[in-house]
Amino acid sequence: MNKRSVGSRYEDKAVSFLNANGVRIIERNFRSRFGEIDIVGHDGSYYIFCEVKYRKTGAAGDPALAVDRHKQYKISRVADYFRVLRKLKDGDNVRFDVIAILDDEIKWYKNAFEYAHN
Repeated sequence: MNKRSVGSRYEDKAVSFLNANGVRIIERNFRSRFGEIDIVGHDGSYYIFCEVKYRKTGAAGDPALAVDRHKQYKISRVADYFRVLRKLKDGDNVRFDVIAILDDEIKWYKNAFEYAHN
């Protein structure tokens, strides 16, 4: 199984998990020239931009740690583009979440990072 199909499989699991926890999925794999956001959803009063990270084992550490400063910056840029494209207001609540899947255990890190400047 290639990396893309493995990623898609675990993104499907993340979507199911988020749906079961009350998140309405707006879009998957939203792309711009800046990068991609795995899942965009609406959770209560928040628009959430969610990165999904999977690891088969813990040998490389918590999958959430793979969302480093550089990745946060890219996600923030793509979120900016999404907000402009969808005409979201400046006052709309936005949150950056991470779904970390280690083997079959799912952890949802709400507000995993703040909007990343430079």
